[in-house]
Amino acid sequence: MADEESPNVNEEPNPKPKHKGKHDKPKPWDDPSIDHWKVEKFDPSWNESGMVVVSSFSTLFPQYREKYLQECWPIVKGALKEHGIACELNLVEGSMTVSTTMKTRDPYIIVKARDLIKLLSRSVPAPQAIKILNDEMQCDIIKIGSLVRNKERFVKRRQYLVGPNSSTLKALEILSGCYILVQGNTVAAMGSFKGLKQVRRIVEDCVLNKMHPLHHIKILMLKRELAKNPALANENWDRFLPQFKKKNVKQKKVKTKEKKPYTPFPPPQQPSKIDQQLESGEYFLSDKKKLAKQWEEKQEKQAERVAENKKKREEAFVPPEEPKTHNQDVSNVDKDDITAMASSLKKKAKEFRKQKSIDKIDAEEFIAGSSRPSKKKSKRSR
Repeated sequence: MADEESPNVNEEPNPKPKHKGKHDKPKPWDDPSIDHWKVEKFDPSWNESGMVVVSSFSTLFPQYREKYLQECWPIVKGALKEHGIACELNLVEGSMTVSTTMKTRDPYIIVKARDLIKLLSRSVPAPQAIKILNDEMQCDIIKIGSLVRNKERFVKRRQYLVGPNSSTLKALEILSGCYILVQGNTVAAMGSFKGLKQVRRIVEDCVLNKMHPLHHIKILMLKRELAKNPALANENWDRFLPQFKKKNVKQKKVKTKEKKPYTPFPPPQQPSKIDQQLESGEYFLSDKKKLAKQWEEKQEKQAERVAENKKKREEAFVPPEEPKTHNQDVSNVDKDDITAMASSLKKKAKEFRKQKSIDKIDAEEFIAGSSRPSKKKSKRSR
């Protein structure tokens, strides 16, 4: 019985899980209930001693922002004073400077203060820029000036982001949950990390002409609706999203060169200037003869130019041809018709006279026993 109850010696015990590293042990923070992305509010008791070294950042601002910064600087100064940050506005150099003090406790607040002065220099209103001091708020300044070389094309694509009456910009702000400001060659955005990533992608795609912002707005609206359905939480959403294709894209015309027939022999060598002089015999002429020949050629060219100029000047004195009017043509035609009619009438008059002379012959002379006796007979009777 004792042998039956005793465990089998040959059976191997359960192997312990092997760890790769010496210190690879379960950590207290490896708990699924802990939200690692949650940003806890800073407590000054975590850093009672303060900062060891003074850190400072400065940035320049454009001249047109000078007046506004002077007006709103007390508000900015008061907001930074709460966190123990000193700020300075230098109007001579056109710069803003922030630095830590002995009262600064949060080590990351100086980075937030740096972002604040950057936003102020990029025309973000002071009440909106002060929100960057909150731990939940982040910012991103997207440089778009160097993405397009052509200035007209850049202005046109930048206008796509704003849209008519800033409607496109408002829609992007609502869908991404970020504040967006388009100013000059930069786009300033404020919001969460997820929203800033979406805004950067939309801005770059628009400026590089990859996708219009309206297409991105449609995709974001569909994603918002799909996120409401818990059944689709772990599925791929590509089948629900629209696929946009480019249309009316101008393509560069490829210049095709005519291929010449292949010949293994190189092209003939072109004659040099000395060879041409040897052919014409100019190479063997003396310097005086060369100069005389050059002078003769110069005189010939000058004579040709003088003749051309003289011909051009004489053209101004050549009388232009008078245009033939319609009345002159009609009068010439009428004169020709009158002469023709006169000649035809003369011919008809001659013919009529000849006919009349023939018609004057008296027929009674040819009739016998006429009543009228002749003059000879009458004389005899006497």
